[in-house]
Amino acid sequence: MKGLLAGMPPTTGEAPDQTDVPSDSSTPRHALQVLTLAQRTADEHVLGARRDAEKIHADARSTAERIARDAEAHAQKVRQDADKVLSDAREAATRGARDIQARTDEAQRNADRILSDAQAKAEAVATDARANAEELKLQAEQRYQDVVGGLAAKREALQKQIEALEQFDQEYRARLTTFMQGQLRALWVDQPQVTGEIEQPAADPTGGSGRVVRTQAAQS
Repeated sequence: MKGLLAGMPPTTGEAPDQTDVPSDSSTPRHALQVLTLAQRTADEHVLGARRDAEKIHADARSTAERIARDAEAHAQKVRQDADKVLSDAREAATRGARDIQARTDEAQRNADRILSDAQAKAEAVATDARANAEELKLQAEQRYQDVVGGLAAKREALQKQIEALEQFDQEYRARLTTFMQGQLRALWVDQPQVTGEIEQPAADPTGGSGRVVRTQAAQS
């Protein structure tokens, strides 16, 4: 109250003299003025405080609404981002599943193709092996026939050579016997006193060494 009274301007337009003491007749009026001024000042302060409070309230409400709008926008953006991330994840998962299925199918096709090629190659190798085995068998049989036939031909040729040699041996022995007999007769004519047995080889039909045939030389 003293501050209010000290801040009030003088009512008469002149500065009050501190040495003057108000009279008894002006004291109630002055008090009324002071109370009126104090009431007015209080009302102005209350009104200002109310206006400040309303402004603060309005600012706070505006700030709260702005924060709420920002929060809602942020939440909306977060939801959109989350939905996008979820959609991207689902799409990536679906695409990955399709890729995995495609790769699995491709791997299965490759495995089937490799297995089919392996079976075809195995069958071809088996067929070639059987053909080669049959050809080798025929070649072996042909070689056997050739060898056996060659041996038979060689045996026949050797047999003919043996027979020719036996024939030659017989002829040679016969000619040798004839020659020796002629020589012995010539010797007998030259020396008739000589008597004895003449050994001449006999022809061996087996082709071996001939046995000795003893003959008695006759005296003329």
